[in-house]
Amino acid sequence: MELLTPVEMGRADALTIAAGTPGARLMERAGAMVAQAAARLCLPGGRVLVLCGPGNNGGDGFVAARRLAGQGYRVTLALLGARSGLRGDAAAMADLWTGEVYEAAETDVGQADLIIDALFGAGLARDLDGEALALVERVNAAGVPVVAVDLPSGIDGATGAVRGVAIRASASVTFFRPKPGHLLMPGRMLAGRLEVADIGIGAGVLEAIRPLAFANLPELWAGQFPLPRMDGHKYSRGHLVAVSGPASAAGATRLAAAAALRAGAGLVTVACPEAALAIHAAKLSAVMVRAVEDADGLAQLLADRRLGTVVLGPGAGVGPETRQKLAVAADRRLVVDAGLITSFAGDARELAAALSRSPAAVLTPHDGEFARLFANEPSVLEAPSKLERARAGAALTGAVLLLKGPDTVVASPDGRAAIAANAPPYIATAGAGDVLAGIVGGLLAQGMPAFEAASAAVWLHGEAGRAAGPGLVADDLVAALRPVYRQLFARLGGPA
Repeated sequence: MELLTPVEMGRADALTIAAGTPGARLMERAGAMVAQAAARLCLPGGRVLVLCGPGNNGGDGFVAARRLAGQGYRVTLALLGARSGLRGDAAAMADLWTGEVYEAAETDVGQADLIIDALFGAGLARDLDGEALALVERVNAAGVPVVAVDLPSGIDGATGAVRGVAIRASASVTFFRPKPGHLLMPGRMLAGRLEVADIGIGAGVLEAIRPLAFANLPELWAGQFPLPRMDGHKYSRGHLVAVSGPASAAGATRLAAAAALRAGAGLVTVACPEAALAIHAAKLSAVMVRAVEDADGLAQLLADRRLGTVVLGPGAGVGPETRQKLAVAADRRLVVDAGLITSFAGDARELAAALSRSPAAVLTPHDGEFARLFANEPSVLEAPSKLERARAGAALTGAVLLLKGPDTVVASPDGRAAIAANAPPYIATAGAGDVLAGIVGGLLAQGMPAFEAASAAVWLHGEAGRAAGPGLVADDLVAALRPVYRQLFARLGGPA
């Protein structure tokens, strides 16, 4: 589940070579894995065009070409740049290729049944231009399936960004561990199906590298997940308060409250103006409702220290009153979402000061809310990737930051980060973010640490979307958590 930046992957290679595995052996295995992936997508005897670049990616391509030719495929190998420019292991692998080497710029890419993109790897440090740009555009226009070596050429392995132009791959074969660029958009969309190949790099190198970015999978947070105990009861599973604004915006709060209860919180209370009591009470059978008109009323409710977790933002409204409610709730475990985030637009440092009192705080902005919150913090907004923006926002606020989207990033102030890739596109619907805030709150209420709670909530939210299926609305996500929890409990050894 670890994600390695191109620099960290370079260290993994170097440590493996220093421990006695020749670089040529790693390259041979990498090329063999690419050839296997290509063979799964192309009929025996098919026409395969291997496009090689001037670096180690090109060396992998030479190996794949040799392997496929040996299996009876009709292989054409085209090189971008001069063969004399190849160095080290890539030059050695080129010497083992006995076929013709054509110029990539003059090759008809549309005559192949499959193309192997071995032009540029994850460490690409500049935008493609000239012959390289023209070649990538021709490949994309050809409509031929593409297997990319490591990452599609033109994708930055650290950020997922397109460097000028990028190959649209059907599949990508990477080695040892994925890169952030495989999961961050638009790299994730352009990489196609991802295969992670074992080429002989031992997991022990991770102890020296100590990566801080991870794919958001249960293995990341399973050890902290609050499985129900036989001797547990509703009070031991935490009491959460979801703060509501007026009746006209009450739906968002109800979604968050219902999701928190479904996520395992023992008790949930909606704190709302008296005018909204009836609508909340009519819609939430298992959730308690209390009349709270303003920050003073919320303070009176929170005088009961058993109410240890507060979700504030969904349906709460925007403005000074919402900020005042945070001031009285700031010493609880917090989920800060929606209206509360916007209430601090341009005042991220004031929000950070309030959150410094919380034992566990999670911010859950989408891109627009994030931009508003950090409008006066160029070091955050101008970070080079979504991953680094989330990390910078977490460091500034001192809270765990959950930056939503198809590639949701959860970042901790200590630098740890998790990138999700399991949410279906149809989960982008009104109210889905309110459900996510509630799931985070429900896990926090049960004592799960903030980074793990936010990461688990994102994964659960995505799985609920998959379980609910196309055409879902936000209410469906709450109900869909039941089968997701059943499967997760079975996986983690919890009660059936």
